[in-house]
Amino acid sequence: MPLALAPAAYAILAITVVVSFLGLRVAPQIIQRSLLRPYRVVRQREYLPIITCGFVHADFAHLLFNSLTLYFFGPALELTMGTPRFIALYAIGLVLSSLGTVLKHRDNPEYASLGASGAILAVLFAYIVYYPTQVLYLYFAIPVPAVLFAFGYLAYTIWASKNARGRINHDAHLDGALTGLAFVALTDFDAWARAIRTVGGMMG
Repeated sequence: MPLALAPAAYAILAITVVVSFLGLRVAPQIIQRSLLRPYRVVRQREYLPIITCGFVHADFAHLLFNSLTLYFFGPALELTMGTPRFIALYAIGLVLSSLGTVLKHRDNPEYASLGASGAILAVLFAYIVYYPTQVLYLYFAIPVPAVLFAFGYLAYTIWASKNARGRINHDAHLDGALTGLAFVALTDFDAWARAIRTVGGMMG
């Protein structure tokens, strides 16, 4: 898609890739300063990482997955909803997923989080509302209807957030996905109505 049709999606993608690359390869202090540490947010009022954590990543696999997701779904969604609403969605998805993390881990001085996954999932789930019959490719190989992916992913993420044992911040993923769904409901309820009718037609 031409850059002029989706300037925000491509700009966010470019900034995220450049900042993450610099943090991973050139200046590791970028990542250290951008880490979201809930304990410090609450007690030392370090608020900036609520935003900056979304522009750095733990490794290149993490960066690649988020970048590809934004590349495939961001421009189309921006063209559909318009640039101002797309920017608002991305920013709100990032902030709310960060604040959810702060709320849950505010008493853990060792906890830190980073990555754009919350904002990216807000974009993906908003896209699913607009295009519920679109086929998504799980792991870029397994075709799954978007609406089935949404139900399956939400169920898995709710389970994973209650049984988290690894480094993945499932709470941020869930908060981002729910933000995308709620954002469309609040700003364009007709899109939700169309999605419900479309899915109902598929099942009927």
